[in-house]
Amino acid sequence: MLLLWWAWVVAGFALGVLEVIVPGFIFLGFAIGAVVTGALIGLGVLTGGPSLLLLVFAAISVATWFTLRRTMGVREGQSKIWHKDIND
Repeated sequence: MLLLWWAWVVAGFALGVLEVIVPGFIFLGFAIGAVVTGALIGLGVLTGGPSLLLLVFAAISVATWFTLRRTMGVREGQSKIWHKDIND
């Protein structure tokens, strides 16, 4: 099942739908990683066993997640400063 390109693409789109339901850029990196892995398998660029496919998927997902976190995550001056404790 891991060697089928369309299974990777369907899993990527399913993770994309899950990202819409549960926002926060948690599943979006995995979704992009799965779609890119499926595209690489479909184009014939990536041929190998399941271990290689999972390694490529993990590398693409982590790189995408860090890129998304840097571009769309918490900005430099976006932290909340509390001036009063809620328990006071």
